[in-house]
Amino acid sequence: MPLQLHALIQRLSLIRHTLRWLLLSTLVGLLAGSASAILLLSLDWATDTREAHRWLIGLLPFAGLAVGLIYHYFGRSVEGGHNLILDEIHTDISTDPHVPRTTIPARMTPLILLGTTITHLFGGSAGREGTAIQTGAALADQITRLLRRLPFRFSEHDRRALLMAGISAGFGSVFDTPLAGAVFGLEVLTIGNVGYDAIFPCFIAAFVGDYTTAHLWHIHHTQYTVTQLSPLNPTTMLSAVAAGIAFGLTALLFARCTHAISALFKRTIPYPPLRPFTGGILVALAVFAIGTTKYIGLGIPTIVAAFSQHLPRYDFAAKFAFTSLTLGAGFKGGEVTPLFFIGATLGNALSSILPLSASLLAAMGFAAVFSGAANTPIAASLMAIELFGPEAGAFAAIACVTSYLFSGHHGIYRSQRLSARKHPTHRSRDSKPQSPESPAPTPTH
Repeated sequence: MPLQLHALIQRLSLIRHTLRWLLLSTLVGLLAGSASAILLLSLDWATDTREAHRWLIGLLPFAGLAVGLIYHYFGRSVEGGHNLILDEIHTDISTDPHVPRTTIPARMTPLILLGTTITHLFGGSAGREGTAIQTGAALADQITRLLRRLPFRFSEHDRRALLMAGISAGFGSVFDTPLAGAVFGLEVLTIGNVGYDAIFPCFIAAFVGDYTTAHLWHIHHTQYTVTQLSPLNPTTMLSAVAAGIAFGLTALLFARCTHAISALFKRTIPYPPLRPFTGGILVALAVFAIGTTKYIGLGIPTIVAAFSQHLPRYDFAAKFAFTSLTLGAGFKGGEVTPLFFIGATLGNALSSILPLSASLLAAMGFAAVFSGAANTPIAASLMAIELFGPEAGAFAAIACVTSYLFSGHHGIYRSQRLSARKHPTHRSRDSKPQSPESPAPTPTH
């Protein structure tokens, strides 16, 4: 075959492959973006209703029992949540990549949407990213189910790329950060390794998902404004590193505390539905004891306030405790928005000892605690740039990388795999490398 003809065939094959993934990724983005819009509307309704009728918090134990019963009898196959999705992507396909596997049940989407809404309506402290990731990936896998019934070649490698695109679309659309969402889908799988094999589907799905939520559904996202910046010099850079250490240790403590509470509930309460019931009693009693709803729900008003005024120094610790208990007890939702709260208020508190403004430190903590807890420093840095602009984003990026280094090798996602140690001197038990990662998806080009 002439060399020119061979090159032409390769180019045509590339165009066909790109168009195929452009279509699939767009569909994933539309589905995930629509699910995120429904989620955000539901959470706005739940928050407004709860704040208007605070007696609903007294029903939190029974809401937890209801969610527990629903998942125990109808949702056992999807109870793993985002860890189930990461496990599906990591599934070893080296033996035969063309052997079809069971897709994620479609019931994951309505169950997690319902469970998260109930958590927020009755006063649990949780986020929304876990729900967006699960709905995005579950809906993406329904496309897999459809394609397997059609006469098209669709391998398990392709399915993994589609799941990663669903993660990116869900994350990018729920936070209005498509760049961060695209990279998050690539970075969250393995600590110390970012694969690029699914980069095209992840980017297209993230941007389409964000456009769908913001423009087709007309959802307005919260705006955060850094009111006072600092020049980048040796003193402020060292201050950013110091803040990053504090953020990383906080992320480490949050992940370990939440997992420890979850293990305690599982060990002491054999019947799963009674775990959120018991946790609901503790959370509700704590809310009524302190007399404020500041530390339940998403906590968006406090996050916004951290950028413009000085807050009580204990705010981050209170949110930390409420969220760890809520999620550890088995309520549904996510960790990331509470991590934004913890990080922003911790940064605000650090302004009393570091030569950086409270507003700038709030932005740094917002991104850096998430970076350390999720082990995604690149995605977190991009998020900071998207939300706060390049000048504040530069400080946040320094804090994000430092936080990542100091947050240990186990974060909020149990199913993350360890590809490389964060630093060669780390030899503790929790940094023991896991088995090598299974083969990555075939290149989408």
